[in-house]
Amino acid sequence: MCGICGQYNFLANVPVDPEEIKRMTDTLAHRGPDDEGQYISGSIGLGFRRLSIIDLEGGHQPMSDADRSVWVVFNGEIYNFPELKTELQGYGHLFRTNSDTEVIIHGYKQWGNDVLDHLNGMFALAAWDEKKRQLMLARDRAGIKLLYYNISPGGLKFGSEIRALLATEKCSPEIDPVSLNLFLRYRYTPSPLTLYKGIRKLAPGTRMIVKEGAVRIERWWNFEPAPLDPMPSVEEAEEELLKLYKRTVKRQLISDVPVGLLLSGGLDSGLLLALMNQNGKSWKTFTVGFGNSYRDDELCAAADTAKALQSSHISIELDQEIFNTTLPQVIASLEEPVATASIVPMYHLCKRAREDVKVVLMGQGPDELFGGYKRHLGVHYSRHWRSLPEWVRTPVSKALATLPRNETIKRGLSSLQIPDRNRLYQNVFSLMPGGLIDGLFQVGALPDKAGDQILDCWYDLLPLMKNTDELGGLQFLEIRSSLPDELLMYGDKLSMAHGLEARVPYLDHEVVEYVERLPSSYKVHWASRKWLHRRVCSNFLPKEIVRRKKRNFAATVVDDWFRESYDGKMDDTLLNNGSRIYGYLRPQAVQQLVNDHRAGWQDHHKILFSLVVLEEWLRAN
Repeated sequence: MCGICGQYNFLANVPVDPEEIKRMTDTLAHRGPDDEGQYISGSIGLGFRRLSIIDLEGGHQPMSDADRSVWVVFNGEIYNFPELKTELQGYGHLFRTNSDTEVIIHGYKQWGNDVLDHLNGMFALAAWDEKKRQLMLARDRAGIKLLYYNISPGGLKFGSEIRALLATEKCSPEIDPVSLNLFLRYRYTPSPLTLYKGIRKLAPGTRMIVKEGAVRIERWWNFEPAPLDPMPSVEEAEEELLKLYKRTVKRQLISDVPVGLLLSGGLDSGLLLALMNQNGKSWKTFTVGFGNSYRDDELCAAADTAKALQSSHISIELDQEIFNTTLPQVIASLEEPVATASIVPMYHLCKRAREDVKVVLMGQGPDELFGGYKRHLGVHYSRHWRSLPEWVRTPVSKALATLPRNETIKRGLSSLQIPDRNRLYQNVFSLMPGGLIDGLFQVGALPDKAGDQILDCWYDLLPLMKNTDELGGLQFLEIRSSLPDELLMYGDKLSMAHGLEARVPYLDHEVVEYVERLPSSYKVHWASRKWLHRRVCSNFLPKEIVRRKKRNFAATVVDDWFRESYDGKMDDTLLNNGSRIYGYLRPQAVQQLVNDHRAGWQDHHKILFSLVVLEEWLRAN
């Protein structure tokens, strides 16, 4: 796990300034405190900061082959590098280190750009081919690692974080109001967009090829889910899924430094711990919470799981004051605003974990893969709702519309009546109806149909979804868009803010591709979500863990904060006409949201938290 950056002046064809590469590299020191390096040759320059995990002595980057014709900087881990190394040695390749980086180099020499298809891991990389004068940038299938870029009249700059790109600029780039609109709709900015004009991020599973003065961006992970034939029985699917889980956990425990686990009170991280126990004992586990003063807190539940599975457990308890005072620092670490309530707990959890370990596993993925959210129930059964006669649907919808603080249900029912499934997904992901979000903006601030930009972000994914049903299509987009752009993005930024590597076993592409070929009935079974995954968990976890209801303790804290915060914080942030957000938004519209929420008529805690995060981000930038 590291930080990478670089420049390629392919348009201006002028030499790269070593001092600029040094400034870019220095901004990534928190990602790689153990080592640094540069490679500069004419119009190409690569920079690197290293967090040493595997081959502690031999993994220095930038790394090349023996004849210095291929150079690589790489952030992440390649879990199948021992097998690939053996395969490449069979083709006659000679290795000088035991690092996974060298496998990428020789893999590129053997397979060219298609080396990516052979890699099992999480990665953002740059590969420079001296003979072809070609630069390839690539991001892993699930988008666990990030890669930002900017193309200017002179050429290309790229980096693991935005700060590396800004290090050589004299002024900050402008804010993109369309991206700002999408952020308020979804709580994150979808790839390839960022809130900055001119700065983009490679979408998950895509690569950029720069050669002969031209830039080409293409999707290299083109997996198209189709139902398994023959379709396995539930018992057969359960058995195969367990095999995949065991293999990926064992593979992702590879490390030359201590490994731990971020443990919640739920079944996903609990199963990871149970499978880790098949490869060792007394693993370090870490949990964060706000104590019993908040409903749905996970500290006690996680402690029970740790006791049952005999881990060496550490709990971190936060309070509302810590949440409030830490929020600006967390937002600064993110670089892009992400308005998920768990960003502050995640920051402190990673900070504490880094005191004991250098690598952690975390349980992201099963909710998206197996339908763990309420929206999955709605989408799965949407056809039944639409099949009801209008004389039934209309009065039900009207009755629910009069209920206070039921925005999720209201928005869900409204979305399920949309026959076009891409539009349905667009609305299901949104915090509020698009028209209400657009109404927050000043007149003339947005182009027409600004919210439809999300469909452009999905354009190359939609053809791959043709064999999925409505639920499968939603989950397909979640794995390739919302999950990497929201949860995985802040997972990378907040772990690496403390020099901690976070691995995500459930998003191994072999697991993802198998699950995406299973029917929706194996995932949402009657009212049971994550049904097949839960069956696997029941073989390893006590019944009380498997049966625990899904919790959202961080959202509870944020909701209580907004409902109780009369100490001036809200007034200073959202009710102050001098706030930065009002360079784009209408004060009256935002203040109406605040008033309705405080009065208890509407539950606006999500959009209000998004506005607070945005204001803090604007003040810092």
